[in-house]
Amino acid sequence: MKFLFYPIFFVLISTAPLFAVSITSPSSGEHVSSPFTLIASSATCSSKSVTSIGYSLDSGGTTVFAGHAYLDTKVSASVGTHTVHVKAWNSSGSVCVTDVTIDVYTATDNVAASTSVVPSSAVSVSNLESMSWKASHDGATSGTASGKMSLVGSPSHSGVSRKFVTTYTHYGAERYSVIFGDNRTAKNFMWDGWVYLTSSSSHINNLEMDLNQTMTNGNTVIFGIQCNSPAGRWDYTENLGTARYPKGHWAHSAAACNFHHWGTYKWHHVQMEYSRTDTGMVTYKYVWLDGKRSTIGKTVFAARSLGWGSSLSINFQMDGNSGSGTATMYLDSLKLYRW
Repeated sequence: MKFLFYPIFFVLISTAPLFAVSITSPSSGEHVSSPFTLIASSATCSSKSVTSIGYSLDSGGTTVFAGHAYLDTKVSASVGTHTVHVKAWNSSGSVCVTDVTIDVYTATDNVAASTSVVPSSAVSVSNLESMSWKASHDGATSGTASGKMSLVGSPSHSGVSRKFVTTYTHYGAERYSVIFGDNRTAKNFMWDGWVYLTSSSSHINNLEMDLNQTMTNGNTVIFGIQCNSPAGRWDYTENLGTARYPKGHWAHSAAACNFHHWGTYKWHHVQMEYSRTDTGMVTYKYVWLDGKRSTIGKTVFAARSLGWGSSLSINFQMDGNSGSGTATMYLDSLKLYRW
């Protein structure tokens, strides 16, 4: 199934006039609903104190906040891609500008699953991308694969993201995984993360995102979902055998997915909801992509007797295509809710 760089924040507050304005929210490529919150600040412009700050949208007029060097305001925008220009004026009248590009969705389409589905009593583990991950070739796939990881400051959704670089031949797949908890009783889950694609993602057939949980009876449930681009569907895993003699299988859902159409060099919000029973029957409920919900709606057996001790882990896997190549993706703000 499946660098060195200079942190953006410090570049933004350097003395170069172009980067004198720091935009805290939204981030570049972020998907937002209208109105969205715009937060920005600027202490100096061309080495002089800022006396006013403002913004404009695309080629529209500028809204100015005289006497301020900080803004926190709501901005209304039509559905589609826009460029937000944040401007700061110094005491000599010089202006410094920083731009950010956003994608606006309708408010009804962009309802966050974590706020509409997850109960307030749910336990969450955040920033999973910053924990200690391991990489390994998925032996169930043909070909070869290897992977490298690093934490980087750009691109990022939260400030620091995990970079994955996969090199493969002939359908080889690289699995990246992290063990982060020990809970055997939770039965409902929400996987919530942000994925950034580059043009090299054209080399990848499937993007797989799994959760594994060992239950109180010792069996491990695999909640597996992948965007199967060649099939154009969200796939889900099931066990067609028994827990002791498992027979793993990927099944197509009716929900459409082709991550080659998501758009490169921007962040995409992926959320998945599923639940299980004590016997390992898993119900795959929904997948949200950038706020748009797709229904999986399948209940299948997904338990296996694997002898795993740790009970909660996540896989992020990239499956190569028929040729050979190298692909780079990023993962940020990864959170798991359980209840």
